[in-house]
Amino acid sequence: MFYWIYTFHLLLFAIALCAAFAAWKGDPPERWGAFANLTVAVVDFALSRLLPTSAYASATLVVDLLTATIFLVLALRYASLWLGVAMLLLAAQFSLHAFYFVTERPADLLWATVNNTVSWGVVWVIVVGVAMSWRRRTRAAAELLPTFAADGG
Repeated sequence: MFYWIYTFHLLLFAIALCAAFAAWKGDPPERWGAFANLTVAVVDFALSRLLPTSAYASATLVVDLLTATIFLVLALRYASLWLGVAMLLLAAQFSLHAFYFVTERPADLLWATVNNTVSWGVVWVIVVGVAMSWRRRTRAAAELLPTFAADGG
């Protein structure tokens, strides 16, 4: 039990750091994705504390559906590789939650492992997306700098 609580709080902290990093150095798709991921984590945390276990299972499916829809809209709007990877990870998470909901299985080690792996994967995918956009902007600025200096500006 202690391991689960420690991992959960560490994941929430990483999601918050990821959102701060995206707000600082990311482009709009990374900012929206990180903000959506942070919002979903906070909503999921609140639902886990407020709802009974039976209601929480169905609420998780609704939250997963909303998260996947947000990332789908972002993927369609911005057509970024990291958004496609995030969509695949979220599809795996939705499938996991749907399987456990339909079979009425209680959360076990397999559920926790897949859920945590997907959650950490989404965090890392967003961080990589932020790093790629930051690098792209830095390169573009570096390419413009010699031109700007040569023009006497």
